[in-house]
Amino acid sequence: MLRTTALLTAALVVLTTSPASAHASGDWAGWQKDLNGSRHNSAEWRLNQNNAGKLKLKWAFAYPKGEFNAVRSQPAIVGDTVYFGGPDGKFHARDKRTGSARWEFTLPPAARYAYNSDGPAVSDGKVFFGDSAGRLFALDQRTGRKRWQTQMDDTIASMTTSSPIVHNGLVYVGTSSGENVLPRDYPCCTFRGHIDAYDIDTGALVWRHYTVPEPVEVGTWPNGAKRFEPSGVGVWSSPVIDRRTGTLYVGTGQNYTGKGGEFDSLLALNARTGAVKWTNQVTDADTWRWACNEPDAEGYCPGLKDGTNLDYDIGATPNLFEVNGRQLVGVGQKSGVYHVFDARTGQVVWRRQLGVPLPSGGVSGIQWGSSYDGKRLYIATYFADPGKLFAVDPGTGNVLWETPAPADGCSTGGAAGQPGCAAAHGVPVSSTPGVVWLGAQDGKFRAYDAKTGKILWAHDTVQDVRGVNGLTGRGGVMAGPGTGAVVSDGMVYVQSGYHSDFVNPNGPVLLAFGL
Repeated sequence: MLRTTALLTAALVVLTTSPASAHASGDWAGWQKDLNGSRHNSAEWRLNQNNAGKLKLKWAFAYPKGEFNAVRSQPAIVGDTVYFGGPDGKFHARDKRTGSARWEFTLPPAARYAYNSDGPAVSDGKVFFGDSAGRLFALDQRTGRKRWQTQMDDTIASMTTSSPIVHNGLVYVGTSSGENVLPRDYPCCTFRGHIDAYDIDTGALVWRHYTVPEPVEVGTWPNGAKRFEPSGVGVWSSPVIDRRTGTLYVGTGQNYTGKGGEFDSLLALNARTGAVKWTNQVTDADTWRWACNEPDAEGYCPGLKDGTNLDYDIGATPNLFEVNGRQLVGVGQKSGVYHVFDARTGQVVWRRQLGVPLPSGGVSGIQWGSSYDGKRLYIATYFADPGKLFAVDPGTGNVLWETPAPADGCSTGGAAGQPGCAAAHGVPVSSTPGVVWLGAQDGKFRAYDAKTGKILWAHDTVQDVRGVNGLTGRGGVMAGPGTGAVVSDGMVYVQSGYHSDFVNPNGPVLLAFGL
């Protein structure tokens, strides 16, 4: 799910505000927006399809340029404050209107370079988030003081890309790993993916569900390095919860070695105990490591001969929605398929192929998350020649409209002449009444008419901007879980600058737009 450079880097290397007693209806308090994973703010009334074209940049926050520069922390908005982390190992709380500082928290030292690698969840007077060193933090919402931290996983390249969700006194989050992109002389692989539930007040582990059996040594790789199987099945995406049935839904990744466990699956778990209610595995075989992309992969990529070197995991957050009184759960796959299941039984209701599948790397499909506004599902595809934004009927899967990434996206603005530019969407989709919000690989951030798919507004993030913190920053590629748009109270917030394919003399940026 991560660009290789980001994975390798991750593996190797006060002021106060009053916390809201209850989230205002217009808050966007977590990555999923709500327990259903809608990524839709139905309470937004200031912005609509008639005035989105008038948005202007109100303020920006610029990160210092460093060894690692990928923004991965989608902001959260509660009350008058925006909460977000950066690639510089710091977490920030700032005034949502002006960008002025509330408080700042520096991640404590770790065995390897640590930065906020998921979006925060704000609940019960605390701010929860994970980092690239496999740790989970809870900070005081008002002061930024650390309430607790816990080590979710201590394997060599474990990290958190799954953004937490909070319900009934528990915080839920998944763990993934970049172990499968380490050099060939590394004894690949021993990581086991898992989804955990922690007590929100103490950080104590309440339950853990492993997605793959414990790996065992089965011999050696061609270079003599030890070989372990099965492994992998990381939880890259964020969970959602059906509060009526107490069911947690989350997707899983591919095997790193061997074949086994709940790879490429949507899991339905008891939210209180972690017990499995049902699973639906959408791929028959999917064993992938970075060696599958290398010319001399024979012997290092088990899938080469039988065509299973796919990397087609479920790296997107599910959407819970109801059609004709029937509760459904849908989720995108990196093969480009959007699947919809009966939320109670796991039975397939419909499937729709939206992206053109490209083997190895999983870059053609649906990544991170889609949006549901009560009428339509909004689903984007990544490298699909070109990537597109779709509006889909939630009951049938019929495509209502589709809008390709503009053909001139890489020849205009700051993306012109930049290496790594493509007509692609590796970003979670967001929506508000009448408007769909989506960034792209070309560094453009766009607003679309929810009814027709027409582009209403675009902003080129690949340009220098002076931050409220006194630094100059510049956006870049918009991809990954941290560059999804957050819309609240007439303002739109988005991070820009995911990986280093664009030449950038400055650090990435958080941008805040308003009318």
